Amino acid sequence: LWIYTTEFNQIKIITAVPGQDVTLTCRGPNNDNIRSAHWSRAGLGDKYVLLYQGGQFVPDHQHPSFKNRVDLQDRQMKDGDASLILRNVSIADIGTYECRVYVTERHSWEIITPAATSSFIPSIGSLGS
Repeated sequence: LWIYTTEFNQIKIITAVPGQDVTLTCRGPNNDNIRSAHWSRAGLGDKYVLLYQGGQFVPDHQHPSFKNRVDLQDRQMKDGDASLILRNVSIADIGTYECRVYVTERHSWEIITPAATSSFIPSIGSLGS
C-alpha cells in the first residue's frame, strides 16, 4: 500500500505493506488543547474509525473493521496531537480519512485539513523493488 498524506499543501508518501501499522497525523490548530477526537473515513456511513471523548473511547458507533485496530498516538492529546495509529493495514483500509477535533479554547469542532486527509492506494510491486 502507498499512503498519501497531504500536509500543509505538500504530499507525504508513506509506504506500507499489508500487516504493517501506520500513523495518520492530526494536530490541532496552534497545538490547542483537545477534548475530543473523531476520525472518519468515506464510505463508512454513520460509523466511525475512532471516537474519543471524555478520556475514553466510544465504541458504540465504531465500524467493526476498526475494532481493536486503532488507537491514539497520545491518549492525553497533549499539544493538540490527535494522531491515529492504524494497526495491521490491509487493502480494505483504502479510502480517505478525516480528523475532527473539539478544541477546548474555542468550544468548537474543527476539521483538521489538510494534515489529516489520508488516502490509501494499493502499491505496484512489493517493498524494496
